[in-house]
Amino acid sequence: MRGACVIVLIAGLHAAAVGAAESLHELLEQTAASQSIGAAETAARAARYASASPEARAELVTAAEAARSAAEAASTAALATYNANELKLGEMNRTLAERLASGGLGEVVGLARQVAGDVATVTQQSMTTAEIAARDPADDRVTALRAMAAADEVPDTATLERLWQEMLREMTLSGQVARFKARIAEPDGSRVEREVVRVGPFTASAGGDYLEFAPSLASFLRMSRQPPNDLRKMARDLAASREGYVQAAVDPGRGALLAIYVERPDWRERVHLGGEVTYVILVVGALGLVLWALQFLYLVWVRVAVFLQMRDLTKLSKWNALGRVLSAFKGEAARIEEDADIAELRISEAVLREVPKLERCQAFLRLAVAAGPLLGLIGTVIGMIITFQAITESGSSDPKLMAAGIGQAMIATVAGLGIAIPLLFGNAILASLSRGVVQVLDEQSTGLLAETLERQRRA
Repeated sequence: MRGACVIVLIAGLHAAAVGAAESLHELLEQTAASQSIGAAETAARAARYASASPEARAELVTAAEAARSAAEAASTAALATYNANELKLGEMNRTLAERLASGGLGEVVGLARQVAGDVATVTQQSMTTAEIAARDPADDRVTALRAMAAADEVPDTATLERLWQEMLREMTLSGQVARFKARIAEPDGSRVEREVVRVGPFTASAGGDYLEFAPSLASFLRMSRQPPNDLRKMARDLAASREGYVQAAVDPGRGALLAIYVERPDWRERVHLGGEVTYVILVVGALGLVLWALQFLYLVWVRVAVFLQMRDLTKLSKWNALGRVLSAFKGEAARIEEDADIAELRISEAVLREVPKLERCQAFLRLAVAAGPLLGLIGTVIGMIITFQAITESGSSDPKLMAAGIGQAMIATVAGLGIAIPLLFGNAILASLSRGVVQVLDEQSTGLLAETLERQRRA
């Protein structure tokens, strides 16, 4: 027992000599080192005790008992002092509570602590904190308010005035459009000093880039995805303005709505979400658009050439449809048949020869109009299959799990209708132009034939 007391006493003295640990890992290392040193000292002390004479052993035991008695006396004195301090502290707390209750200050102190905690939360989430930190890094109002809310003692006048001042400063800054220099964190982790324009506690921008506020860092971060160009133009105009009124975007959600808005997928991401069927639909639509544009330009050119030919029917040109049709029976006298039926058949033959060129691409456009919704229906079915598969695999109807399949189904449907409707109108335009040209060819050729036959009969 005496040996154990000596070992415990020596280990306690050695632990007291080691500096205070700053982390759990350092404490573990210090404990392991103390155990190693204590074991070595204990082994050396045991060897010395074993090799000592009986008189020396008695002296060692006496010294250990004296050290133990001194430690016990010090512990008893410290415990008595601790108990006395506890009694004194309890009496002082009772006195303080009685005085606060008699003066009606208890509720005031509690309310001040509660308000300090609420203001600390508001200021920590506010963009104005980043501005204050950029202007004066030592002005840490959030920490001061947190300390006031967690303090056990009664706040003094200066502390209460600091609370009122911070509330007034937050209200004042929230109603201002401020411009200041600050270090902004880029998406790659680097920091760049730029001029920041803050619109109250709602929106912050630097040049044409919108910023988001990070409360944990008390600084601004440049958004990795920026909103559309119209909103970015507003930010650039606001950064360039120095006076007057400027149109600007304000997020009433203090950045939350803007963050949701920029996460909307663009048209490339929507097409990719639609799957392979959407790409097929777009290819069909693009091909139909190209063919429609080429045929439209051709019909416009034919229509212009025909009307130019109508101004002078004496000089027929084979570079336009009307000239080629009229050349089928007009020319030498031998070509003019006495039988009107044969002449009319020749006119019909010449007109029919021009019809395929005029109605070119219309068959494909009609096919694309019919195939677009059908391809969209295929994408819709595939999307619903993916949705039901997700429900089956997860065993729940979580909207987040079903969003991908439903999105693919809707995008494919919209893509199919999106190519069918424009091509339907485009095909109607081509059909109208081609019918107009064919009607002009029939009218002019039939009229010229009637005029020629009438002239021949009169002659």
